[in-house]
Amino acid sequence: MPHDSPYMNQLWQKDITYLKKVGPQRAEALKKELNLRTYSDLLHYFPRKYADRSQVTRIADIHYETGYVTLVGRIEKLENIQTKNGRSMLKAVFSDGSGFAELVWFEGAKWVQQSIKIKEEIAIFGKAALYGNTVQITHPEMTTTKEENEAANVLKIVSFYPTTAKMERLGLDAKGFRTIMVQLMEEMGSHIEETLSDAIRQQHNLVSRKRALVNVHFPQSWEQLEASLRRIKFEEFFFFQLMLAARRSSVRVAHHSPMMGKVGPIFNEFYGKYLPFELTGAQKRVVKEIRTDIRQSAQMNRLVQGDVGSGKTIVALLAMLLAKDNGYQSAMMAPTEILAEQHFLKISAMIEPLGLKAVRVAGSQTAAERRKALEMLISGEASFAIGTHALIEDTVQYQNLGLAIVDEQHKFGVMQRARLWKKQNTDLYAHNLIMTATPIPRTLAMSLYGDVDVSVIDELPPGRKPIQTMQFKESRRLEVFGFIRRELEKGRQAYVVYPLVEESEKLDLLAATQGFEKLADIFKDYHVGIVHGRMKADDKEFEMQRFIKKESRILVSTTVIEVGVDVPNASVMLIENAERFGLSQLHQLRGRVGRGGEQSYCLLMAGMKVSKEGKKRLQVMCDTSDGFKISEADLQLRGPGDFLGTRQSGLPEFQLASIVDDADILQEAREAAFALFAEDPHLLEPQNAPVKEAYAAYLQKNAALAMLA
Repeated sequence: MPHDSPYMNQLWQKDITYLKKVGPQRAEALKKELNLRTYSDLLHYFPRKYADRSQVTRIADIHYETGYVTLVGRIEKLENIQTKNGRSMLKAVFSDGSGFAELVWFEGAKWVQQSIKIKEEIAIFGKAALYGNTVQITHPEMTTTKEENEAANVLKIVSFYPTTAKMERLGLDAKGFRTIMVQLMEEMGSHIEETLSDAIRQQHNLVSRKRALVNVHFPQSWEQLEASLRRIKFEEFFFFQLMLAARRSSVRVAHHSPMMGKVGPIFNEFYGKYLPFELTGAQKRVVKEIRTDIRQSAQMNRLVQGDVGSGKTIVALLAMLLAKDNGYQSAMMAPTEILAEQHFLKISAMIEPLGLKAVRVAGSQTAAERRKALEMLISGEASFAIGTHALIEDTVQYQNLGLAIVDEQHKFGVMQRARLWKKQNTDLYAHNLIMTATPIPRTLAMSLYGDVDVSVIDELPPGRKPIQTMQFKESRRLEVFGFIRRELEKGRQAYVVYPLVEESEKLDLLAATQGFEKLADIFKDYHVGIVHGRMKADDKEFEMQRFIKKESRILVSTTVIEVGVDVPNASVMLIENAERFGLSQLHQLRGRVGRGGEQSYCLLMAGMKVSKEGKKRLQVMCDTSDGFKISEADLQLRGPGDFLGTRQSGLPEFQLASIVDDADILQEAREAAFALFAEDPHLLEPQNAPVKEAYAAYLQKNAALAMLA
């Protein structure tokens, strides 16, 4: 959620040093260890878990599986004891009237002795263990039931904050944090201001911001805690969605693009004479959606999602031909040189009968090749530019760029994508088409693409058979090789994919180079090729062409063939150490086979030791070939940060909200934000004044994302 801005209340910007019970030494540690600098930072430093101390346990009722307990009673006896190994420990006898428990401290004995008064009533909290008939609690947390600053925490739901060893040495353990939080609320609780309008709060049944923040730190009940967490999560989602609504509106109002209303002879000739296959209904629908978009003066901002093999490339080419018919160039950016090369070769072959030219722009080109490509783009001789992120370098200029396409968009940062469609030479923006073969779950698409129209190619071309996926242990390797040999004897081809290029001391993986040598020895009757990321572009292309021409029957590879490689005759994909790959990677790799009419297979070879999560991933792959189901499972297993790569994602860092676990709150917040923007886009209505103030702070904090509008 947005921190209070200076425009809302300057008091919250006070340096944390000035808070009573903090002081210079603790303040310095809070700044260095946790980046907590102001009162506002501390207010928004939320607990990581809660313990219910309201349920007091009798010592007589403790058994082996009891776990953490709250006990109320008195210390009857306290003594220092020397252990057999020479260590000293402090031991206390604690009684609650129903029985006795042994309390033990190996560290901090001096502080405990100073804090404890024999026979004084205290509440203790800790994990109970049974040694014979003796109940023992090691390093319990203790509070006198009369202690003023802890009064709010005794026998109630207690919060625990993320901390560090250094913080704990300064007394800022869970109890220490609660103490300074009590102080913060005493000094500043009356200054917690609202950030949502009364109408939004009432419509969505949200508690006040003050009540939410107080209860998150000091919950009075589980019900109140749940309501408070919901309010804060709603707010975190709401302001992000409000920014997306503003970005969407800004694109439509401010981002004018060329109006491409003409469906001309180039498109019609290709569609009528040279289209290599009949389009599926889904492909036709998406092309129609793109045509509708590019007729408008508002910039197209469309995401095309399609599973592996669904035919996104032909849809992209048809969009490029529409741009050409209207006098504009197109650029297509791919994340790897191999994928860019695949697109370049495939598209060049399809446009050759039309007399059109494409150029490749990539980092591995010679200076002469790059110079020639750039000359053809600026002169207009080349209609299409296809390449890697080299396309967004300042030296790359176009005569008249009208359409920017980003393939596998999740591999690029938000800023990189924006730089491509800003390459138009006039004050217009190129229309923006982004594509992904990694289907994005609904909740994630809702978060990332509130400002983007989404198209889905949800049909595979006719004649494709579902790929059979099986997993094997190392003990069945000979069986796997026998299976591959039978496929080769039918005239088919196979991929064998390894996680690494060279042997790693840290990871016990079979290296691709070693695997290549073994396979070349086992399959002596067939030529075995190898492709990996450290090869020169020309060498990679040579090996890829040999495989495409069926001169090589087995291609050993790292994940450089994850996307883009299209060899219909390949029917087997063997993935070594499959548990080391992410679900989306496995699904992409599997998509390299099954591209012809023959039955294809994906064989997952697991290593000797597979983690629980690794086993889940392999099972998901065997259970379904639906990319959307796989992406949902991947998001659940990894979370959005790992799923996307937080740095590249275009998502802010939510402190409490989770787009995986809180999808219902996300949907509600999105509807509220978009409805508010539609009614009062500039937040000028008096009732929206709190939203306006908080939104200004949010934009200030997330300036990079806001600038993309």
